Amino acid sequence: MTLRNARSTRRDFLKTSTLAAGVGALGLANFPAPAVAREVGVNSKLNIAHVGITRQGAYSVNGCKSQNQIALCDADSKHLDAAKATYPKAKMYQDFRDMLAEMGDQLDAIVVCTPDHTHAAPAIAGMKLGLHCYSEKPLAHDIYQIRAMQKIAKDKNLVTQMGTQIHAEDNYRRVVELIQAGAIGTVKDVKVWCQNRYIGKPKSAEKVECPKTLNWDAWLGPAAERDYDPRYVPGTWRHYWDFGNGAMGDMGCHYLDLPFWALGLGYPLSVETTGPRPADAELCGWDLTAKYEFAALDGGSEPLTLSWQDGQARPECLKELGLEKHGAGVLFFGTDGILFSTYWEHALLPKEKFEGFERPAQSIPKSLGHHAEWIKAIQDGAGAGSTTCDFGYSGRIAETVLLGCFSYRCGQKLIYDAKNMKATNCPKADQYIKQYCRPGWEV
Repeated sequence: MTLRNARSTRRDFLKTSTLAAGVGALGLANFPAPAVAREVGVNSKLNIAHVGITRQGAYSVNGCKSQNQIALCDADSKHLDAAKATYPKAKMYQDFRDMLAEMGDQLDAIVVCTPDHTHAAPAIAGMKLGLHCYSEKPLAHDIYQIRAMQKIAKDKNLVTQMGTQIHAEDNYRRVVELIQAGAIGTVKDVKVWCQNRYIGKPKSAEKVECPKTLNWDAWLGPAAERDYDPRYVPGTWRHYWDFGNGAMGDMGCHYLDLPFWALGLGYPLSVETTGPRPADAELCGWDLTAKYEFAALDGGSEPLTLSWQDGQARPECLKELGLEKHGAGVLFFGTDGILFSTYWEHALLPKEKFEGFERPAQSIPKSLGHHAEWIKAIQDGAGAGSTTCDFGYSGRIAETVLLGCFSYRCGQKLIYDAKNMKATNCPKADQYIKQYCRPGWEV
């Protein structure tokens, strides 16, 4: 399907349905429905809107600089003021709902780089208007939201990409080729670790006035109503369950991407996450160990095991393998050897066994770049599933990461029925799989 046809599909949607039905759940029932959406020729520059423009958001704005970035949205106006010098023609908004109401018919795509708890709302609202979507990991804050994002992207044939930027680098490609060529035989166990450690602070009794530049309602989004709290902003929201999911939620998608890609993993069968318990239940855990089971590979009888550890929790085998200096990495244990990888390097172990080893021919082509790949797929009219980290693939990784967090919050092992999004042995998990949303913010 060409980009022109994709735009026609969005035009037809806007002409034949009310936006109250499309995005009314997000308080957008009063959107004016444009009679005709903008037509764009194949390979023309895209009109892109960004929601969240600092930190990782700034990285994405830069990653899309080849295109027309006509709308920038951030809950804090001071960031918008700073962006005006670089993007004088872009319209500035503090609430994505206002942005989509005014500019939805002029846009081709939306990039979402907000805190985790507000990924789904703008992504789904944009996709319901037919906008292609790039969203930061872990895609959404609960599993219900992830599945909703996957469904609408598929139903509307939209090009999507989750922000696991390391996926575009050459090192991961070479590791995938080795694993899939059978360099270490059948993989039985995977160990993943990351030294990130996020420790939040208990709530203070002192009330702090919200900065005048910050639209607190827009920042809070679907989270439960509360007064402004400086513990959360600008960049420490990951420490608290209502907004992030600790180190696992931050880094899990980056590192689990490698075994998911190399081994073609589906959803986990079970997960059990353990670690110290903060005194305040609002705080995310740290120094966690999550143990997953996946269906056996290559028709084997034993499930594949995969572990995640963060902070000061680390695999016991690192010293024995001479890898204790590495703060993060992935270890594949196969029937014929071990493969170790970081973001930028990898090695087959034991080294003496693999001396003179002939590597498989490179079969995975070099990436254009994580954002560039997404942009080109849109311009080529490639449709859903056309990028390497589309929501169909990356949603499985994000769901796996979140299940590890939910197991910790439930305090027990979860036996998971992926088809029905249910922990069959733990009804308590339901409140995390589909979390509370403030009225008007449901997806």
